[in-house]
Amino acid sequence: MCLFLITENFFIGILTFLYSTCSPYGGLRERFNPTQYRFEHLVTQMKWRLQEGRGEAIYQIGVEDNGLLVGLSEDDMRASLKTLRRMAEKVGADITVLREREVDYDSDIPRKISEVLVRKVPDDQQFLDLRVAVLGNVDSGKSTLLGVLTQGELDNGRGRARLNLFRHLHEIQSGRTSSISFEILGFNSKGEVVNYSESRTAEEICESASKMITFIDLAGHHKYLKTTIFGLTSYCPDFAMLVVGANTGIAGTTREHLGLAMALKVPIFIVVSKVDLCSKSTTERTVKQLERILKQPGCNKVPMVVDNADDAVTAAQQFAQSPSITPIFTLSSVSGENLDLLKVFFNILPPLSNSKEQEELMQQLTEFQVDEIYTVPDVGTVVGGTLYSGICREGEQLVVGPTDDGKFLGLKVCSIQRNRSACRVLRARQAATLALGNFDRSLLRKGMVMVSPEMKPTICWMFEAEIVLLFHAKTFRKGFQVTVHVGNVRQTAIVEYLHGKDELRTGEKAVVRFKFIKHPEYLKVGAKLLFREGVTKGIGHVTNLHPVLINQNHSLEE
Repeated sequence: MCLFLITENFFIGILTFLYSTCSPYGGLRERFNPTQYRFEHLVTQMKWRLQEGRGEAIYQIGVEDNGLLVGLSEDDMRASLKTLRRMAEKVGADITVLREREVDYDSDIPRKISEVLVRKVPDDQQFLDLRVAVLGNVDSGKSTLLGVLTQGELDNGRGRARLNLFRHLHEIQSGRTSSISFEILGFNSKGEVVNYSESRTAEEICESASKMITFIDLAGHHKYLKTTIFGLTSYCPDFAMLVVGANTGIAGTTREHLGLAMALKVPIFIVVSKVDLCSKSTTERTVKQLERILKQPGCNKVPMVVDNADDAVTAAQQFAQSPSITPIFTLSSVSGENLDLLKVFFNILPPLSNSKEQEELMQQLTEFQVDEIYTVPDVGTVVGGTLYSGICREGEQLVVGPTDDGKFLGLKVCSIQRNRSACRVLRARQAATLALGNFDRSLLRKGMVMVSPEMKPTICWMFEAEIVLLFHAKTFRKGFQVTVHVGNVRQTAIVEYLHGKDELRTGEKAVVRFKFIKHPEYLKVGAKLLFREGVTKGIGHVTNLHPVLINQNHSLEE
């Protein structure tokens, strides 16, 4: 029988690669001690696959290329791991054994298989970066959970862990988040947690971590819904974490937040918190309630309850491969129950885009979306946001706009910071803050873009979108005003025209022409759109723009 020793299961796609073959007549030396030529070949394969997986890959040892779990003996497993470790050292990577288990195979000798995580930060990056938006109803424990994860200390049951996350006095007094805040959780190359415990600073975390999870803490109260939507549309999160209190179940804005994430096609997983406050039967009832909703025709999700570390590893792999899989964690921020399972999940969770897509984005012209604006003493004007495409460097000359009269103004990027640590080069899909020196803050607003001077940005007052009306109390018709969210753009627009229809009712589709009422905006065809006004809600995508011409000096032509 031919035994295949090492196979690799990529994070990107479901691919199994054959690594080592042997004849049925022996070849043990070749299998466990490969020749120098064979070893170099395996190392080259590892380099390529780490590049494709953007720095991460999982090797399955003891699995044939057809998926048959044959397993290896103790000595063979030790030899295979030694070979894999040598390969990793050659490329400057680290390996972590994720899990081992015995398999039933036709042999008297006990056999087992292993899954090994190989991680290496790409040469052109400081660390791997994933953004996770945190959703959930008010008082579900979102900020407390993030405080426990990022500070490394359990909560005292009265909200002590969340105090470091709040940005305003009224948030501390009420215990409710009203703004968007960011927190970081790092993992080193061996999969160990790197956070603010042991008095680490943000700079030290960035230096020690090879993988960074950036949490976007969003508001749970309904009156801050526009802030929550802005966080989901503008910060381009890779994943969404919906936090549900075990004691309250699906209440308040939980359904709405779940719907928003699904409408924007953000992969979502669920954390049932506060299990220390209620009985096991109450927690199980909440989980069953979630499973029932996820299986409904509108969701079509496959819930997967995570009970142990083995489940956490499987959930991370399947979640990345299939958007329909929805992992469900049950944990406590006070007792720490099952908190380690969530950390295992974050450690293994891979980026959604592959290296080819990233490379294509980086080759485009620079486009930075402005989401936040600050004035910092001794630094000047600072903008925060996400680099949508291209590369941005310190000292680069860009133009920012559109202003209220449609102009684009020149500026210089003085310095860049990512996750509160200095950075010289910013690449596509990375979030950062850019210092603009003495540039007049009053000329900036959220929703603007900073682009390369060579780009010819499309500015428009009117645009068309194909929409689906999710809910409306009466009828949706010409003249109706809604708040439109497109990426980092948030502005009131009026319905100018409905193609082929006089009015829309709940559940109906149409192509609608919108007109902004305050100032022109920078939009792109194909961009996702979400609009709301009171109980009215709809989603869609931009299909056509009615551009305003811009002359050579980046000013508006009437």
